[in-house]
Amino acid sequence: MPAMETAEFDTELSLFKYDNLEQLPPEYRDFDEAERTRRIEGALDALGDDVVILGHNYQRREIVEHADFVGDSHQLSKEAAAADAEYVVFGGVTFMAESADIITDDDQTVVLPSMEASCPMAGMAEALQVDAAWVELTAATDADVVPVTYMNSYADLKAFCAEHGGLVCTSSNAHRAFEYALDEGDKVLFLPDKHLGENTAHRLGLEEEIAEWDPWDAASADAAGVVDNDVILWDGYCQVHERFSPSHVEQVRADHEDARVVVHPECRREVVEAADVVGSTATIRETVAEADPGETWAIGTEVHLTRHLQRWHPEVNVVPLCGEACMDCNAMRQIDPNYLAWVLEELAAGRERNVVEVAPGEKELARVALDRMLEV
Repeated sequence: MPAMETAEFDTELSLFKYDNLEQLPPEYRDFDEAERTRRIEGALDALGDDVVILGHNYQRREIVEHADFVGDSHQLSKEAAAADAEYVVFGGVTFMAESADIITDDDQTVVLPSMEASCPMAGMAEALQVDAAWVELTAATDADVVPVTYMNSYADLKAFCAEHGGLVCTSSNAHRAFEYALDEGDKVLFLPDKHLGENTAHRLGLEEEIAEWDPWDAASADAAGVVDNDVILWDGYCQVHERFSPSHVEQVRADHEDARVVVHPECRREVVEAADVVGSTATIRETVAEADPGETWAIGTEVHLTRHLQRWHPEVNVVPLCGEACMDCNAMRQIDPNYLAWVLEELAAGRERNVVEVAPGEKELARVALDRMLEV
């Protein structure tokens, strides 16, 4: 399949290669919750309809409680695009803010409270690594390879996929993205989450066609052997979801006789097989919201969503799948609630901090990859 005809984009223009990190000013570092809340609410009153706040499901309570919308990354970007607000403050991580900038209108400005909130999994598939792997893999086969990237990736990788005939997917529609790729080409290269890729391949009956590409040990990798398979998985993963194990499922069922288990498809294959329900954060929320009072649900995802569900649905016994060992997201943690107070007060004073702006060439191509996802 021929690559998309378009001007090449400069991967070095990716926003998060800029040296534009701004630290929280000292005067904002020692707020207690009451003072922080007072200042956030004051800034929001001053800004009015000029700002919308997005809170990802994995953010802490002190961020989520000020959000106009709470959800997953793509859902929140769509809410931002539909909002008539000049400023979009994204309580998430860098790739999410990039996606919001891609989807929103040009007259909307996306702000990330802390530029240090950078997803480790997205960082496991950097553009230069992917470029090198693509050259090696495609040189080892005459078949057409179509790249698909998970939404949890940077704009330059989304643009790369569009340029080579591929697309973006979410955890909910990954199977449709695989089907598109295999209809358009012969093989799919899925990045950056190998666990979501493996679980999707199993869903489609392609478990015998899986090979893994290790970008950290490419020198010893057998490119020809890898491309013999129809599904090529990049060796990336979410540190939070990879932590779950079948023993956690066994333990929670031992501790709670009637417990049911819902997990995210970023979990390992054996955890997914042991669960009762598998799905995105939206699916996890819906599962608990629709549970009968008194039911017990063990949640296999980032612990802040578990805590939100415990508050939102006190009639349901919501427990973390791995108990006290469950992790929060290190990247989400970088957005201290005091950062939210700072960027809002700066906006109210007419100053923009930590603006996320994807380079125009990247944005155009990344939007093509997103549009392809919507088409399927």
